[in-house]
Amino acid sequence: MLGDRDYRQLIKSAIDSIGREIEPKIDSNDIKTIHLHEVVQCLRRSYFDRVEPKQVERRGFNDLVSGLLRNMKYGSKSGEFKMEDIGLKGQADMIVDDAVIIFRSANGLPENPIARDLLYLNTCLWIFDKMDGILIYITGDRQETSFTLSRSKKMFEEVARRIRIFNDLLKEKKVPILEPSDECSNCQYYEKCYLPQKTSQTISLGQLVGFNK
Repeated sequence: MLGDRDYRQLIKSAIDSIGREIEPKIDSNDIKTIHLHEVVQCLRRSYFDRVEPKQVERRGFNDLVSGLLRNMKYGSKSGEFKMEDIGLKGQADMIVDDAVIIFRSANGLPENPIARDLLYLNTCLWIFDKMDGILIYITGDRQETSFTLSRSKKMFEEVARRIRIFNDLLKEKKVPILEPSDECSNCQYYEKCYLPQKTSQTISLGQLVGFNK
């Protein structure tokens, strides 16, 4: 706090504003167009993003890395893969020397790539008809690690299955099943899945002693 201004809140507001500008724009009424990030993450989260959207809370500029790169003119490319009546849209952060590159922010350097990121990168390889990709994780203190991937039909078939499921659920207006993961605690829809009703009842020490008898 400097003077009468809360600079931390100003920074947070700036991060939120940038985040809203760079996040993929989705037409919630167009269920025949599915965006790649929707099907590699929790389908329940993607469903709520379409029908009852709630702004995600970003922790810092590091969370904006991938989105900022996608909005740069250099290297970033969007594409579409047709699956009969459904169009799958995806965007590569960079395509350099015939390889697709995806950047992800991380709190710490992972020993292994995160499954949803592998699915995203692999599907980009099919969308852009490339054979090899690179997944790069960057931390807030500028450390980085990378993983390479060759195109996999099996992984693509898993994404195709999730696309069909998500499209059917949107048609039927059905909420997807829970997909518990390490992301749940930071999800903006956490209370919709795990805390349907908050209680504020105070439990005294005497009650706890009585409970143990």
